[in-house]
Amino acid sequence: MTAGVATEVELRTSRLRLRLRNLRSFGARFVQRRDGVLGLAILIVFGILALAPQLFVGPLETAVTASGTRLAAPSAAHLFGTDELGRDVLNLTVHGTRTSMAIGLLATLITVMIGAVIGIVAGFLGGTIDTVLMRVSDFFLVLPTFVLALILAPVLLDIVGTQAELFGMRMTLVVIVVVIGITSWAGTARIIRSQTLSLRERAFVDRARVIGGSGTQIMRRHILPNVMSLIVANAVLTFAGAVLTETTLSFIGLGDPFQPSWGQILNAAQGAGAPGLGAWWYLAPPAVSIILVVLAFTLLGNALDDVLNPKLRVRQ
Repeated sequence: MTAGVATEVELRTSRLRLRLRNLRSFGARFVQRRDGVLGLAILIVFGILALAPQLFVGPLETAVTASGTRLAAPSAAHLFGTDELGRDVLNLTVHGTRTSMAIGLLATLITVMIGAVIGIVAGFLGGTIDTVLMRVSDFFLVLPTFVLALILAPVLLDIVGTQAELFGMRMTLVVIVVVIGITSWAGTARIIRSQTLSLRERAFVDRARVIGGSGTQIMRRHILPNVMSLIVANAVLTFAGAVLTETTLSFIGLGDPFQPSWGQILNAAQGAGAPGLGAWWYLAPPAVSIILVVLAFTLLGNALDDVLNPKLRVRQ
């Protein structure tokens, strides 16, 4: 009995050491990718701003608490100028970071969950189920995500209303999250399915079948861990697309003016006539923020795909 316990402890210790060694190896390879490090650094900055905007610019300014005059140019008091209501644009942009990043994160989680489940199930089970699921994914791939989101968002908003809240989020933002999530999963599903098709032919899957493992157990215990690195790398790139889609939907007026995002700020700037009035400071901060975040996610995603995919490194 004691020998059995000792063997189990040694096995767990060995697994822990292996994980730590793999983690150190991953860190060493990732540091060599300067583009990935740069992307991660940018995202850390925006992540800190999203978590605690009040620490940097104070509470969100409103029409009542506006601290400046209408469309004032950048100055010492307002580094990024003011909007048409006299609100500080820097204040709006920093607070908009939380909304845009939160929507991007939640939409990415929905996208990755749906895509991973469908991809693993289709690839592992095959047959008619695979055919049906891939035909559905083909539909979402053929129809552009933004067009589908543009159609679904107003319909869902009309059904649920704009004043309701869910977990502290106004329903306008919840709808945007759901719409982005359910229209962006097809690419992820295709990628995960292709990897699953390869994994299901491996010896460890055959052994799991022989000892009586059910399909659900095999997919959860053997397939999912082996595609997790692919899911992570794809999620980072999906995040960039989610932020861009949210920005576009908010820019055309589907955002929430009471919880400003970068897209909603651009929409307000256009409505105030900022381009025609030469108020570039109203447009530049949210636009540059969008560019930086999308670029950062793209750099980080490409670096992770390279580091986590040994076959890709061999080809290069």
